[in-house]
This record gives sequence, C-alpha cells and structure tokens, in this order.
Amino acid sequence: MLVDTHVDTTQRIYYDQLDLARRHDDGSVDIPRLREGGVAAVFFAIWVPANVTGSPAVERALAQIAAIELQVSLCGNDLVLARTARDIRRAHRDGQIAILMGLEGGHMIDDDLAMLRNYDSLGVRYVTLTHIRNTNWADSCAEAPRHNGLTDFGKDAVREMNRLGLMVDVSHASDKTFYDALAVSEAPLIASHSSCRALCDAQRNLSDEMLRALGAKGGVVQINFHAAFLSQEYRDAMKARPGIQMDIEREMKRRFGGNESRILLESDRLIRAHVAAGNLPRVDWEEIVAHIDHAVRLIGADHVGIGSDFDGANMPHGMEDASRLPKIAGALAGRGYSDADIRKILGGNTLRLMQDVETVKINLGGTE
Repeated sequence: MLVDTHVDTTQRIYYDQLDLARRHDDGSVDIPRLREGGVAAVFFAIWVPANVTGSPAVERALAQIAAIELQVSLCGNDLVLARTARDIRRAHRDGQIAILMGLEGGHMIDDDLAMLRNYDSLGVRYVTLTHIRNTNWADSCAEAPRHNGLTDFGKDAVREMNRLGLMVDVSHASDKTFYDALAVSEAPLIASHSSCRALCDAQRNLSDEMLRALGAKGGVVQINFHAAFLSQEYRDAMKARPGIQMDIEREMKRRFGGNESRILLESDRLIRAHVAAGNLPRVDWEEIVAHIDHAVRLIGADHVGIGSDFDGANMPHGMEDASRLPKIAGALAGRGYSDADIRKILGGNTLRLMQDVETVKINLGGTE
C-alpha cells in the first residue's frame, strides 16, 4: 500500500475547485493518476503562507479542510477520509483511496492549544511545527533563530500533539527545534517531506546526525521530490542565477496575485522552460532513489518513506505526477531491495508510525 505523506493539491482544490475525479493535463494529482500510481493513501497539506497569521490563518485553514471534505464527498466511490492506519487498510480493502490531512505550519494554531484540539477533531493527522518563518513558539530552518528552538509553549504543543495522537512533523523546523521536539515527544516523529542534507545541502533536508536521531526514536523521514532538495548541482545553479527565481516571483505576483494554486503550477512550468533552455541542469527522478538509498543505508529500511510534495514543488524529470510512482519500487528492486523492505518504504513504515503515535495517545489516557 503506497502512502504519500505530503501533497499540496489542496491549493488547487481550494482556489480552483479542482475536480479530482477527472484526469487533468496539468498538476500532479487526481484520482485517475493516483489509481495508476497505486496510491492507497495520501496526505493533503493544509497550507497558509507563513506571513498570514492570527485569525485569518485559522479561517483559511478551516476553509481548506472544508474544501477537502467536500471533494471527498463528491468522489465518495473513490475517496474516503481517514484518521488511522486501520482506516487506511480498510479503505484499501474496499477499493478506495484514503485521504488524510496535515497542517503545514504551526502558525495556523494561532498560539492556542485549543486549536490543536479543533484541528484534531476535524481529521488533521500531523502538524508541521513551522513553515518558512519562525512562529511565536518555534524556529524555522529558513530564518535566523528567535527562540533557540522550541519555547515552553512549543514544548507544551508537542505534548498536546502526543496526547491527541497527532504526529509531530519536523520538516521545515530548525535543527534546534528538531532536537527539542525529539527530546520532548513521547511518540516518534515524522519528517513529512524532507530529503538528505548529505546529498543536497539544503537546510530543509536532514543531516546524517538528525536522521540517526530520528530513526533511533522510531521516526520516519519521508523523502521529498523537490529538485532543489535532491540535486546539489541544481541547487548551486539556482544560487548562481538568483535572477531566475526573482523574475519568476515577480511575474507570478503580477499575473496571479494571491492565487497560490496558479502560482505553484505556473512557476513549475517556467522552471521547466529554463531547464529545457539549458539555464538550469536537469534533475532526473532517480535522484529520489539515491536519497532513499542513503537514508536506508544510514538508519535502516524501517525509517524511510515518501512525501512527494506533488503540486507544491519542482518535480524531477520522469516523476511529474502520481502515475509515475511505481518507478520507485522498480528502481529499489533493481538495487537489490527485498519485497518486504520496498513495502515498508512505500507505505508500511508510515502505517507503523501512525500506530505507534496512536499507542502513545492511549498510554497518555486517550481512546482509540
């Protein structure tokens, strides 16, 4: 059962009323392509830009959750909302794709633990502690630190996530925030969409030391497919030509304003045009497998999964959409991976992690 722990298709559903039932010729995710890719479960990211805070961030997050619920109800023969590993297995037996939600950025709780409880009641299954800006209680990897990791409130938030059975997501967190969360959490952590810093030196990726610590506590790193997190050559080329990104951002703001869906899709198209013109190096999908392999060699096949970032990042050549996902199993088999380990990486580890988090919840007094 293939489980993808992070896609940004929510923006297309929210802004453009995307019909998931129909196969589209743009973007990466719809039901036909999820079926072709053998996807059993997928986590839709609830994402609000980090500069939107307070009640506006909460309102937009709730609106996105409602949009996902509506889309699932419209596609009830194919999709079902899920909360647990048991739900995912049941959906798979019934021939349905399980839809789960992750809150991508702690700013959307508006510094209120009651909002964590609200999101949990609405079906959110993980909370990413930060996005690209520091929150009032946690440092992001993308800004200079303000708190030296987690504040006391941030540590309380992690404890509350444990109590509720919400997975604590350390993608986007600063290194110190990562280690603080690891120390405080009684449950293993998830990095819902992060790759390996040893292969591509991006702060969004996890260092070998962080990977070892994550694995030692039973966590799972979900390898991200974004080209700039996979390839050092590509990342260096982007740094050497900052005008490319600045020109794209300026054009996107002019053309689409605040429509994040159109910005994400059109930015990807323009990046691909730069690659085709030779302005940026091409990144091939096999780089995903290289990152999986690095992580497995370091911490074992029990602690690695996939979090594609479909519809929210620049996909490598040959992995443009969810229908291409079976290539990963084939490539791992070609490298000598056993069927059992391939099943773990493609989804089994995520299901085990979800069960472990649920066990911690029960031990802390929660109910199944």
